[in-house]
Amino acid sequence: MNRPPLLALLALTAALGACGDKNTAEPPKADSKAATAKPAAAPADPFVVKPDAETAKWLKTGTVAETEVRETLRVPAQVFADETRVARIGSSVTGRISDLRAVLGQNVRRGEVLGILNSTELSTAQSTFLKALSSRMLAERAAERAKQLFEADVIGAAELQRRETELLQADADLSAAHDQLKVLGMSEPNIARLEQNRQVNSISYIVASLSGTVIERRVTTGQVVQPADAVYTVADLSRVWVQAEVPEKQSELVKVGDVVKVQIPALSNRTIDGKLVYVSNTVNVETRTVTARTEVANIERDIRPAMLSVMLIEDRPVKRLVVPADAVVRENNRDHVFVKQADERFKLVPVNLAPDVGGLRPVVDGVKAGDVVVTDGAFHLNNERKQNLQ
Repeated sequence: MNRPPLLALLALTAALGACGDKNTAEPPKADSKAATAKPAAAPADPFVVKPDAETAKWLKTGTVAETEVRETLRVPAQVFADETRVARIGSSVTGRISDLRAVLGQNVRRGEVLGILNSTELSTAQSTFLKALSSRMLAERAAERAKQLFEADVIGAAELQRRETELLQADADLSAAHDQLKVLGMSEPNIARLEQNRQVNSISYIVASLSGTVIERRVTTGQVVQPADAVYTVADLSRVWVQAEVPEKQSELVKVGDVVKVQIPALSNRTIDGKLVYVSNTVNVETRTVTARTEVANIERDIRPAMLSVMLIEDRPVKRLVVPADAVVRENNRDHVFVKQADERFKLVPVNLAPDVGGLRPVVDGVKAGDVVVTDGAFHLNNERKQNLQ
């Protein structure tokens, strides 16, 4: 019988068909969610923030615009004695100091004796004066006698003329000796006293030529001094100078008559108003600075020479683009402001600003006229921005 082989053939055909169906089966379909997924959204700008309702209550805004401002130049300064009120007092003769009556810090009056010295130079000049005085008296008597003899026809005109010439020479010598005593510091009453009593005195006095305070004493008792030596320095401290050294690059901003304020840290940062009375026409070649000076009243004498201070020099008013100082946020060692964007959002923008001028910060760059910035509440807004980044 042929039936068994036929059944075997049919079974083989079925198996081959099953293999063919397996090889031609369609690949599995992709997940429908993966097939329809959208591209990832761009990350949010970390400098843009939209305030919530609570933060918005703190915010105020304003428009960046130009206004007139006086920029202030801040420079270190120092107090000096007014040099027009300073006297460097010394001896008018060479001599040895025997007594010093004034001490550092003492208030003295003009004409007051500050020291005493002994001078052989003075005694020699006094002796020369007395000799010239005696010679002049003898020459005067000789000229008078010659005149009488000439009138009596005892001597000739030539002899009379010689006697009169000697008198003129004696007058000149006496005048020179008198002037020398004045140069050496003797007053007219003292010279008249010397002329009257004919007693040589080697004592010389160091006398205050200005009323004020002794701010320096350079000698000690027993020291030999010369006319070129300063023994005392006396200053009238009722007014003092405050001098600032302005950097060369900023010197064009400084002019005589500019309004200034002086702050003295040692006096609880006391602020004194004034005006510049002097601006140097030359530059200090060592420091590359220009000296600017103001005068300050010192009635209480509590402003002392050599005190350190700060001078604030106000420039003339100019129109500048400004933002309020309260609008500035300090971030990463730079100044920033929040500029209003669309949809009530605000962007933290870096800016370059000049120093504070009366609560305003002049703009160098970063924002332009017409930009709307947060003027109040910027600190809270920046805190919210930082929280959103966490």
